[in-house]
Amino acid sequence: MGIDLRSFLREAYNTKAQERDDTAIHEWKLEERGNFLSLLAQEKKKTLLEIGAGSGKDSAFFQKQGLNVFCTDLSPEMVKLCQEKGLDAKVMDFANLDSLNNSFDSIYALSCLLHLPKEELPSVLN
Repeated sequence: MGIDLRSFLREAYNTKAQERDDTAIHEWKLEERGNFLSLLAQEKKKTLLEIGAGSGKDSAFFQKQGLNVFCTDLSPEMVKLCQEKGLDAKVMDFANLDSLNNSFDSIYALSCLLHLPKEELPSVLN
């Protein structure tokens, strides 16, 4: 993802952070989140990395279910909202997570990878 696109996305999400946090989660997203939680429980997962965490609504849900959650987002305003929810969160680009010294037994991403140019997808998934 080029610097211009990253800057544009960072600014767009910074500007609308509180508005996005105040918006109700779509039913289909709640269903997907519930399905993912069931899978995590089934596989006895304990730690979760959420990339593109936004304001932390999903991460807060997973944390309340007993998971040890770490959030990343490109937007400092979104990370601030995560931290206000009591989440461990850091401003990070999901294309550059190498500095994380933690290991996680699960990763959650919902609707954030759509911003990624197709040619960057393989390296981000790795």
